[in-house]
Amino acid sequence: MEDLINSLNGIIWSRALIVLCLGAGLYFSIRTRFMQVRGVPEMIRLMLTNKSSAAGVSSFQALAMSLSGRVGIGNIAGVATAIAFGGPGAVFWMWVMAFLGASTAYVESTLAQIYKEKDDQGRFRGGPAYYIEKAMGQRWYAWIFAAVTIIATGFLLPGVQANGIAEGMTNAFGLPPAVTAAVVVVALGFIIFGGVKRIAKFAELVVPFMALAYMLVALVIMFLNIERVPAMFTLVFESAFGMHAGFGAMLGLAVEWGVKRGIYSNEAGQGTGPHAAAAAEVEHPAQQGYVQAFSVYVDTLLVCSATAFMILSTGMYNVVGAGGGMLVEALPGIAAGPGFAQSAVESVLPGYGAGFVALALLFFAFTTIVAYYYMAETNVTYINRKVHRPWLVFVLRIALLAAVTFGAVRSAGMAWTLGDIGVGLMAWLNLVAILILQKPALKALRDYEAQKKAGTTAFTFDPEALGIRNAKFWERKQDGLEPVLPDPTRAPDPTDGR
Repeated sequence: MEDLINSLNGIIWSRALIVLCLGAGLYFSIRTRFMQVRGVPEMIRLMLTNKSSAAGVSSFQALAMSLSGRVGIGNIAGVATAIAFGGPGAVFWMWVMAFLGASTAYVESTLAQIYKEKDDQGRFRGGPAYYIEKAMGQRWYAWIFAAVTIIATGFLLPGVQANGIAEGMTNAFGLPPAVTAAVVVVALGFIIFGGVKRIAKFAELVVPFMALAYMLVALVIMFLNIERVPAMFTLVFESAFGMHAGFGAMLGLAVEWGVKRGIYSNEAGQGTGPHAAAAAEVEHPAQQGYVQAFSVYVDTLLVCSATAFMILSTGMYNVVGAGGGMLVEALPGIAAGPGFAQSAVESVLPGYGAGFVALALLFFAFTTIVAYYYMAETNVTYINRKVHRPWLVFVLRIALLAAVTFGAVRSAGMAWTLGDIGVGLMAWLNLVAILILQKPALKALRDYEAQKKAGTTAFTFDPEALGIRNAKFWERKQDGLEPVLPDPTRAPDPTDGR
């Protein structure tokens, strides 16, 4: 069975998917005129100004929900794995994937906003399944994506996060995986049974705090190892292009693992980010596209880089050569994963490193599991639109809790392989879809930029005037059948999110 799963993973993550990810990012960068560079000031402004409503969360809450999915085990263990099997040069290709992926995130997230709808409780829902059906008209394709996403985010990916939490806690505090699993499941159950609003509020509070604390420790470690920093950057860039004497033969592996772990971490093009993007209350779809593009930068250029700098500046890592032998073995007996980062922090802050990284893993991975649940629930809601099956959500919640329990106690290698399969399948389906459906997102970008250039302060979006069909929510809003602006003075409804 393990050989079969590994073979399937090899087929899904062939060079074709690597080329597709990089190629799509480059293509969207050109088509959007590199909005991921031009639009950084607007990204920051929008992130801080939008309000929430009864139907949708604020742009910042949607960003936090999206980041809670993007910032997870991949930012610590994933970076370590990329370095272990792709060499230090893999870090550079993670940066490339983030830069190009920001434009991909804009396209998929704007599409999610354009084609969002309200569920039976009046809350915004959307994502790839919704825009595939409405814009492409292929309901069978939408159902396949929804089913794959439910399996990936409800069963496969949560196990990877739980495994990372358990491994970190065992390394730092000697806690048995079963104990960690029990605590995580109880806390997770409290949140996911509380509804989408509780998920958004939880993410809004936890994600910024945990990311800032983690990056601050990374800066301290780099400062204490300042004399090694120039050599570290030289190592990354030389290894990325096959020019380093020790890692020259690993160029292909550096690209492969950099892109692979880059997508796993920042999720650009994977189709997960659009679920949170669709939940936001905004005046114009392009606004949330900007905000979600920024989330890719936060994830990879900041949080992933923090892990890479800690590991590389302290020299606490192993590298496996293409032939299977060890090119670098600074940590004998420690497999690629949280142990690299824990050893790096421990080397500078003895007695505190392992525990700090374990707690960072707990927060990163826990919020990611919460975000995965929201994505899976959104796709269950999509499947439930025509025939109401309320029991499916309950089954999903129980199954996800079981997957977390199982993931915490199973082997790390198998957990990562199953997670890679889930990420790869979603990426194939979503990237093909957004390459076909890109025009509405590009029209929305031009429309938004035109209004901004004209000095508009209250943005509007008229899909019919732009030649965009089936954007029913925005059509109703344009006709005055939906609230034009959220009401920040509205008293909270105690049943919201219940």
